[in-house]
Amino acid sequence: MEKKDMKVTASEGVHARPATSLVQVAGQYEADVNVEYNGKSVNLKSIMGVMSLGIPNGAEISFSAEGSDEKEAVEAIFAKAKEEGLGE
Repeated sequence: MEKKDMKVTASEGVHARPATSLVQVAGQYEADVNVEYNGKSVNLKSIMGVMSLGIPNGAEISFSAEGSDEKEAVEAIFAKAKEEGLGE
């Protein structure tokens, strides 16, 4: 399992536009990809799941993946989140 943490610095938190971008990136990988916030983990390939977390500014989140391309998936998702200005 590959895992990477991020602190959300975007003033609006994780809203629909960047969440959609993350879901699209996650969908390109075979691995099971999840995002975790506040003790709850959801499938990062599901926009409804991601939005249900209601991730605010200042939140500590984790991206994780398990499968044949887990390392590449986590790296790509983390890079996309930074590109979208979500956090560091």
